[in-house]
Amino acid sequence: MAKTLEMQFVNEEGKTVTISVDAPKETLTKEEITAAMDGLLNAGIFTSGGGDLTLKKGARTVDRTVTEISI
Repeated sequence: MAKTLEMQFVNEEGKTVTISVDAPKETLTKEEITAAMDGLLNAGIFTSGGGDLTLKKGARTVDRTVTEISI
């Protein structure tokens, strides 16, 4: 099973921008995710087609199962 952490932000145009991290550690806490998102906002290193990221919108983990099919 593959797990991804998706951190959602709002840009200057009010649109949602998602930054995904593959295989996050299992023990991540809400506080650690919030601190990481605050760090990304404060550093200003990410931008989008709608401008800079301005606010945190939310975060979630996504689990998916991948089954290879031999052809």
